[in-house]
Amino acid sequence: MTSKALLVGINDYAPAGAGGPDLRGCLNDVKDFANTIGALGIVPIHPRTMRVVTNTNATRANILTGLKWLLAGGKKGDVLIFYYSGHGSWVIDASKDELDKRDEGICPHDFASAGLIKDDDVRTLLSGLAPGLNLDVVFDSCFSGTGTRVLPGSDSPSSAVGITPRFIEPPLDYGIYADAVPTLRVRGILKAGKGERELVMVPGLNHVLWAGCRDNETSGEGSIGGTVRGFFTYAFCKCLRGAGTNVTRAKLDSLVSLYLSRIGAGQHPQTEGTEASLAEKVFT
Repeated sequence: MTSKALLVGINDYAPAGAGGPDLRGCLNDVKDFANTIGALGIVPIHPRTMRVVTNTNATRANILTGLKWLLAGGKKGDVLIFYYSGHGSWVIDASKDELDKRDEGICPHDFASAGLIKDDDVRTLLSGLAPGLNLDVVFDSCFSGTGTRVLPGSDSPSSAVGITPRFIEPPLDYGIYADAVPTLRVRGILKAGKGERELVMVPGLNHVLWAGCRDNETSGEGSIGGTVRGFFTYAFCKCLRGAGTNVTRAKLDSLVSLYLSRIGAGQHPQTEGTEASLAEKVFT
């Protein structure tokens, strides 16, 4: 059995240095996630098994290359993890395969010139996964096509100040059509599930998706104990370390949701998978 992870975190968006739509907590998130899965023996912290791509290195081309490395040679029983902490956005669906007429995506460092990594791109890469391979996709970013939601101070974590939503508005040539696009919740590889449920059963799904928020929300970051963190990643790692690797995915989902509710983060994580995969122990 092989265990591998690709971890992506982007604080610095183009242009390099000051001037881009920069964030502050994503590198801290990557460190916490790497240390958590390393300490629990899920994926060893070693260049052969864990690749970390951050800031200016996290270009669209490099992230896609990393994904190909992660998935290459994957076989039944392997444990693979793709983790992303950064901005999310959307563009008009040119392939006309989305009922809400939007392709959600994650924003590489050079998204302004190279474009998003869209749900279509990820679906294509995942289409040939070997049966029985275990892939967990964890995104601490916003997939909202309906705009950002800045959380009021009264609803924010008591230790968090200056909450920043991890969402980039699409350029005007896409965003100008926003009012004409119906607001529909439709499941996609980069979207959370429909309805009010945090846990979403998706028959036939060949991976498990952990999304930091619903598809009409933003994932936020802010100062927690003096360190800027993504609220979802902070909760995910804290709950996973506390529960250990014997916890099921369904149980971990409920623990993370409860923790975020208790600290008043104002976002609702959602987890997607088959009934069988959600009942399994995490990262198995």
